[in-house]
Amino acid sequence: MKSLKLAAIIENLDRFISFVRTCSEEYGFEGKKAMEIELAVEEALVNVFSYAYPEEEGQVEMCCTLNDGKKFVIEICDEGIPFDALSRSDPDTTADVGDREIGGLGIFFIKKVADEVRYSRNGDMNVLTIVFLLAD
Repeated sequence: MKSLKLAAIIENLDRFISFVRTCSEEYGFEGKKAMEIELAVEEALVNVFSYAYPEEEGQVEMCCTLNDGKKFVIEICDEGIPFDALSRSDPDTTADVGDREIGGLGIFFIKKVADEVRYSRNGDMNVLTIVFLLAD
């Protein structure tokens, strides 16, 4: 398992994306799937940077591992306020843009491109797990 822990601030986004890019390439992802992984991680991290620590600066840790030789597992962990973005209903993408509720498109995107997405609250820790399967 590889991990990177930094302050949960937008200025660290590029370092996290570079980290997940290196991991995904090492595990055999490329092209469109590699880009989807990076965009999914970016969406998840921007949510943490924007909402997890409203009163103070906090930390976020990203861990990457390859399970069973085919499951690329990314865990994004923070000790911010509890928030299960997966509990929200998917946005109505058929509605006119002006009629849609604000928010939710990033998580919707993550759920569409990932093979599995889970949220858990472990003690004081939010854990978002995003899984991508390697093609056979």
